[in-house]
Amino acid sequence: MAETIYDIAIIGGGPAGYTCAIRAGQFGLKTALIEATDKLGGTCLHVGCIPTKALLFDAEIFDHLKHGKDYGIEIQGEAKINWKTVLERKNQIIAKHTKGLDFLMRKNKVTVVPGFGSLTGPAKDGVHSIEVKDAAGKTSTVKTKNVVLATGSDAKMLPGLQADDKILTNIEILSLPQVPKSLIVIGAGAVGVEFASIFRSFGSEITLVEYLPRLVPAEDEEISKELARAFRKRGIDTHTGAKVEKVEKTKSGVKVTFTASDGKQVVKEAEKVLVAVGRAPRTEKIGLEKTKIAPERGFIKTNEWMQTDEPGVYAIGDIVAGLPQLAHVGAMAGMVVAAKVAGKYARPIKRQRIPACTYTEPQIGSVGLTEAQAKEKGLNLKVGKFPFTGNSKATIVNSHEGFIKIVSDAKYGEVLGVHIIGPQATELIAEAVTAMELEATVEEMMYVIHAHPTLSEAMLDAFGSVEGMAINV
Repeated sequence: MAETIYDIAIIGGGPAGYTCAIRAGQFGLKTALIEATDKLGGTCLHVGCIPTKALLFDAEIFDHLKHGKDYGIEIQGEAKINWKTVLERKNQIIAKHTKGLDFLMRKNKVTVVPGFGSLTGPAKDGVHSIEVKDAAGKTSTVKTKNVVLATGSDAKMLPGLQADDKILTNIEILSLPQVPKSLIVIGAGAVGVEFASIFRSFGSEITLVEYLPRLVPAEDEEISKELARAFRKRGIDTHTGAKVEKVEKTKSGVKVTFTASDGKQVVKEAEKVLVAVGRAPRTEKIGLEKTKIAPERGFIKTNEWMQTDEPGVYAIGDIVAGLPQLAHVGAMAGMVVAAKVAGKYARPIKRQRIPACTYTEPQIGSVGLTEAQAKEKGLNLKVGKFPFTGNSKATIVNSHEGFIKIVSDAKYGEVLGVHIIGPQATELIAEAVTAMELEATVEEMMYVIHAHPTLSEAMLDAFGSVEGMAINV
């Protein structure tokens, strides 16, 4: 029997890898997906995006129930968290979508190869050989015309620390046996602020420590200020411009020593500490040294079509230099690669068209340039801002704080950036991404009809506010 030579083989079954495999299968390519664990889905499905958002939804429901009387809902006694059921629901959601991925592989005729895949060197006669080592240590070889690296990332840990039952990463915190009475979160990027928001809703005392001068430092500065205000209102103790000096385990939990922005040393104690200081690319032991690929700090450089320096080898997802480590970025990169390999229409990812979403309470959604970034480029700007207090649906859902901010080019009305903090911001941002992708101007967006009453109407008013013509403020 002739040896199988695949058109495309993907190493890594997370959102980047499995999306690439599905699209390749849809294009009729003979496709292999190599995955080292016993389940497809990667960090995002099992210990990242999906379980975290499941907990955030539970937290949102719980916050509403606490104020049930305001909505005319009488609850006998006090609303309480059944943590066991919360975790069971989270796990059911993961299991459902894991089974869904298995089905999609069969549907799209993708061959799933269990084991750890690594490159063996350049292609020979146009065919790459990937060594695959399974859980039992047995090795086999996958032959393919094109290779896609989609090996993902791991949570970074502070030097000298190891994750355990008191010092947590995104993995350990998702399976805590009970809600901690107190939690110190180190790092106020998306992961840190989301877990701070979740456990504050569930009743934990939260201390949030960030080295940079503001929360969610990648966002527009006004968004950071509004989140800090909202967190203070919720009783979250935030410290920005703070340098962690020491993390020590105690009999009852942990003790964190940090230098505050005023230079004073602060000591905080809690039951648990969450380290959320970023993610490191998982590119060790995958055979890069046998190729022309020279990683920088573990990240792999690619061109706009995700091609690496090694002919026939692509890289997508969290391991790519210069792209944000977001599941939707990896997934789109996978679709681009599959189309490119299949000879179908594709277009490269545009960095300024990537939405970023943070699922805190309040939610954050953003795309494009911040006001500061646009000014740094020397652009002549017009900026509009519309508060959710002027939106009737926001009042109806009792979430009327926050705003939508539009950054635009003053001369041509080009939309350069949209920044939202408030109700359903992570959903509303899609309209802004679409508008920017289709190069709509502020003037054009001012004449897009939005249904009433909806939260999306706030987008209409936000575009109007650029010209000082918002209706509801």
